[in-house]
Amino acid sequence: MIKADFWRGRRVFLTGHTGFKGAWTSLLLRRLQAKVIGYALPPDSPNSLFDLTEVSAGLEHKIGDVRDLPTLQSALQQAEPEIVVHMAAQSLVRRSYADPVETYSTNVMGTVNLLEAVRHTPSVRAVVVVTSDKCYENVNWVWGYRETDHLGGHDPYSNSKGCAELVVTSYRRSFFGEKNSAVIASARAGNVIGGGDWARDRLVPDAMRAFMANMPLRIRNPQAVRPWQHVMDPVMGYLLLAERLFTSGKAFAEAWNFGPSVDSEVPVSTVVSGLAGLWGSDARWERDGGEHPHEAAYLKLDCSKAFARLSWRPLVSLDEALTLTVSWYRALASGADIRGPTETQIEAMLERAAACSARA
Repeated sequence: MIKADFWRGRRVFLTGHTGFKGAWTSLLLRRLQAKVIGYALPPDSPNSLFDLTEVSAGLEHKIGDVRDLPTLQSALQQAEPEIVVHMAAQSLVRRSYADPVETYSTNVMGTVNLLEAVRHTPSVRAVVVVTSDKCYENVNWVWGYRETDHLGGHDPYSNSKGCAELVVTSYRRSFFGEKNSAVIASARAGNVIGGGDWARDRLVPDAMRAFMANMPLRIRNPQAVRPWQHVMDPVMGYLLLAERLFTSGKAFAEAWNFGPSVDSEVPVSTVVSGLAGLWGSDARWERDGGEHPHEAAYLKLDCSKAFARLSWRPLVSLDEALTLTVSWYRALASGADIRGPTETQIEAMLERAAACSARA
């Protein structure tokens, strides 16, 4: 698993650090004593994890849009990072139907701009571009997609992530083939859950809002199967991949899946029933029988490559992921300072990772 000594003092440029997954990544890098330069739009929720845990106090915080190449390139060159982790994205399927232009411009041209800026920043040694498990051409089969399966995507969000993967491949082949150039990999994670997510039309934050308001959660596709995982599992995978890119170079400059164990690939109904049971207090859900845009029925990931070549493993079971998530929102609803519970979860994951490495 990740090595704390590697990250101490390491200069890391992180896009999307104000988002849900970006804030968790920022907090983990702060715990590892990396020097983080964050570049993102302002957080889009008044209760964002970024604000609640005072992420900005532990890094160099820059407001900017990845669609703005001159500003992004200037920020990257001034930062002189060794490692870049690109998370900035429009990350919602239903929002992509409402505004496909924003989705493609952010997810595709934002990736182009990031890699173009890297191309002109000699300090960068390794780049991890975070895309999505939805980048695959989903044919609704019941086994996991491998990194070599076809890219595609029905909806604009999923398709834009497939496009971003193609951008990474093209830039890697066209501009990063020299001996001393940066090495680039892409990372495809599953349906990530955890405290601090407030996105609209996403299962867990929708559930937490409904339960806090003592309202029923309305579910569009209760039988849809997804690879559910706690946010710390893929985040630690991204950093492990960045380490390997930095230390071993082109051997790891590929696409990588980071998903949960097979028993965490379950229907939406299983997840929401678990959330309701943990929340208690008459938390409940019901089927939303209205008309809705297309969503895939099955989505699973084959992560055997990350298991074999990175020695990465998911550390959190589905039941534990649900418990950690509900406890976070419960603490927030009670008025607690959420920084303590968040940092406790990060510390516990690092200790578990260290224990797993010691046994390996």
